[in-house]
Amino acid sequence: MSSTSGPSSGPLSTTAYKLFAGSANPELAEKVSEALGIPLGKATVGRFNDGECNIQLGENVRNTHVFLVQSTCPPVNDAMMELFLMVRCFRRASARTVTAIVPYYGYARQDRKTTARVPISASDVAMLLEAAGVDRMLSVDLHCGQIQGFFHHAPVDNLHAFVEHVPFMVKEIIPSYGENPIAIVSPDAGGAHVDERSQHLAGDHHQASRQGGRGRVVPPSPSSADDLEQVEGMNIVGEIKGKHCIIVDDMIDTAGTLCKSADSLREMGALSVSACCTHALFSGPALDRIGKSSLKHVIVADTIPISKDVEEGSPAAFALKEKIKVVSCARLLAQAILSINCGTSVSGSWLFLSSLFAVSKTLG
Repeated sequence: MSSTSGPSSGPLSTTAYKLFAGSANPELAEKVSEALGIPLGKATVGRFNDGECNIQLGENVRNTHVFLVQSTCPPVNDAMMELFLMVRCFRRASARTVTAIVPYYGYARQDRKTTARVPISASDVAMLLEAAGVDRMLSVDLHCGQIQGFFHHAPVDNLHAFVEHVPFMVKEIIPSYGENPIAIVSPDAGGAHVDERSQHLAGDHHQASRQGGRGRVVPPSPSSADDLEQVEGMNIVGEIKGKHCIIVDDMIDTAGTLCKSADSLREMGALSVSACCTHALFSGPALDRIGKSSLKHVIVADTIPISKDVEEGSPAAFALKEKIKVVSCARLLAQAILSINCGTSVSGSWLFLSSLFAVSKTLG
């Protein structure tokens, strides 16, 4: 693969860089490659008969800035070890820098000690990546912001998928609401900052000052992990009656809490309930639950590949066909890569995309 010098019109000089991908999410890597206008680097990523990773680079990366796209999505441990070994491979091949692009950061929910004698796995993963030789880490909607502090040497850029989700919803979903007000709903207190950003950006793109508001769904505190799938009661904080509700969260796992929240909102008088979440884990019965639920739309990013292996005519198939809308974050990642390579602001990249959408709306 030939190196590229990035956009020639950039304000700062750029350096040679190459883009590589692991096997966790090749579709997203291809989209990022297309957005950048460069081919993916040549690398063989396979498995030996005993399951060990078999990695070999097919081109020279000496003195090159390397960007590696690899979500640590299920199977998490396989993806994590593959990421670790690929970083080590680049280091041994004398790459100048290695930036790990980890759209979905596995183990992110284990960010604190909830009981005695347990690891803080999110921190331990950060230690592993830094020990491997990662110079910088790029992720999308980390489960909690303090994960950035777990990296002691490598800077962490945490991008936000709502930059792509909001324009999609303004164009494809919100027009069907007519003049009825909209309520942005957070599933917990920790997500309040997310719904504030989403509502602010929606206001920039749309005349959303239609007497909308915010709400919060408060599930009872579970006593164990198993209780997360069997939520029996919900408390609603805020006024949602007569409004179209949009639940904003960072991930969907088994969808138990999400579907129960949607049912509770409908029972409290919401006109409709949709969800806008970044990481579509869709573990176990998630797709079936979404298919059977009162959720009208579920907007997710492509940080995790979604399995299409479902039984035809099942609730899961209905969910995939009618409810789930995938909005790619490839353009967001590509702009961040260019910003890192050019030495410009990464946080400003999503503001640029927001402004670009606003201009396109103005020009029709």
